[in-house]
Amino acid sequence: TDRVLVMRSGRVVEQGSVQEIFEHPKDDYTRTLLAARNTKPLIKPVADNAPCLLEARNLDVIFGRPGRFWRRDTQRHIVKALSLTLKQGETLGVVGESGSGKTTLALALLNLIDGVAGEIRINNQRVDGLREKQFRPFRRDLQVVFQDPFGALSPRMNIADIVGEGLTVHAPDLPADQRDDQIAQVLAEVGLDADILHRYPHEFSGGQRQRIAIARALILRPKVLILDEPTSALDASVQLQVLNLLASLQKRHNLSLILITHDLAVVRALAHRVLVLYQGEVVEHSTTENLLSNPQHHYSKILIESAQLSGVC
Repeated sequence: TDRVLVMRSGRVVEQGSVQEIFEHPKDDYTRTLLAARNTKPLIKPVADNAPCLLEARNLDVIFGRPGRFWRRDTQRHIVKALSLTLKQGETLGVVGESGSGKTTLALALLNLIDGVAGEIRINNQRVDGLREKQFRPFRRDLQVVFQDPFGALSPRMNIADIVGEGLTVHAPDLPADQRDDQIAQVLAEVGLDADILHRYPHEFSGGQRQRIAIARALILRPKVLILDEPTSALDASVQLQVLNLLASLQKRHNLSLILITHDLAVVRALAHRVLVLYQGEVVEHSTTENLLSNPQHHYSKILIESAQLSGVC
């Protein structure tokens, strides 16, 4: 790119060469965008005695069926012999290119796909192989926020029903007034007013919809949140707001996070440790600081060099 146009609300607020925009921004909005791409760590250290909340050992995910006689072999090995641990109050980043197995890993941990082998423990209880009815009690402790905040929210449900859906499933006997109080409380925690309860997802911006999705996950007071590209659909300034919100919620509730992303700026802001996935395998596992300053695997080096070219690291 030789020249840059910075637009806000349909009008150009600044234009110039790449060097001029990055080194001498004139408009406040341009400065906000640049600051959002240089996020500093927002996390606090994990306690030495923090318990392990989630563990996976030798996790394999295979889609398709093996060939047999006349049947063609359609097997694809998506995740290969993957192991991980997650302590209370810790964020584990999972990075890699599209198709590396990041989202498949999340779906396996959430018991949402078939073809999973290996051992998964939540609160030191083994949960791999459980049927949905058996796994349902564990869903209170393990919630997810998906990438697309619009596609993840039903357009036919209002905000009260969306946020309170978990209570309907896991606390069906909760009195209506207490349910309403909990919905209002969790909306306040994510920075939204209770007067939005009877509105619908299409009435909100992308950042507001993601806050609603986070509130829906938080309503059950989970111990672990899986975040699948939680800011990739948002512009840079809104992304920074959501990152600050997640960091604040983690500190307030001592949440554990699995952060699935391709964005190393997001990893630097929120992750204590990082797994680098390449073609379904962990090729590097390190603290965030060590990975960004001294990557060991050639694929990790490629990711970081790409991020440096885009001004992230």
